[in-house]
Amino acid sequence: MQVLYEDNHLLAVVKPPGVATMGTPQGVETLLDQAKQYLARKYQKTGNVYLGVVSRLDAPVTGVVLMARTSKAASRLSAAFRDREVGKQYLALVEGRPDPEQARLEHFLRKDERHRKVHVTNSGAEDATRAELSYETLVCRGEHSLLLVKPVTGRKHQIRVQLAKIGCPIVGDRKYGSPTPLKQGIRLHAWRLAVEHPVRREPLTLRCPLPRTWPEWAQHAADKAGE
Repeated sequence: MQVLYEDNHLLAVVKPPGVATMGTPQGVETLLDQAKQYLARKYQKTGNVYLGVVSRLDAPVTGVVLMARTSKAASRLSAAFRDREVGKQYLALVEGRPDPEQARLEHFLRKDERHRKVHVTNSGAEDATRAELSYETLVCRGEHSLLLVKPVTGRKHQIRVQLAKIGCPIVGDRKYGSPTPLKQGIRLHAWRLAVEHPVRREPLTLRCPLPRTWPEWAQHAADKAGE
């Protein structure tokens, strides 16, 4: 397990592709399980290890996941996420070139539990929820583009669905229209997370480098954007 940040209150780790953050059937290991095992080994804990997940990622998505090591930290961070006081930035490698190169997207989404998907619908539809994000194109290379995405809301599959709706599905995301097969995961990465520390009340910015499996040109563009 790769740790990005750790103190007495928080643990931030790198989520690999194909691993669920939490909530899998019994016997299927999650990122939460791995994090608890890491803490148990490091601090030689024999009992249950408390960890509260305050940021989740879909199983095929990579990047930073933040967990709370105390109930107080979990409560305060959950409130910060709920009140949209957390800055979230993703990198997305998409099919095609967005037009315009940067924009704010607003859609209404509805879950399709039967097919485990999310669809764009109209504002008056039953169970519709509003989803909002902004994106900017960092670089285009051939048939793909690298986008910096800043979600405002935190709906299930939101970035995947909204980018697919404008004709730019995330590379490898066959569920939402990408024609590009990948061995594992999709090219969506939780790159940066900016939050106030729940106890110290100081700004905390977590950054997770792109996986090495991403194209080299995307790596260079991400490094330049992070300077």
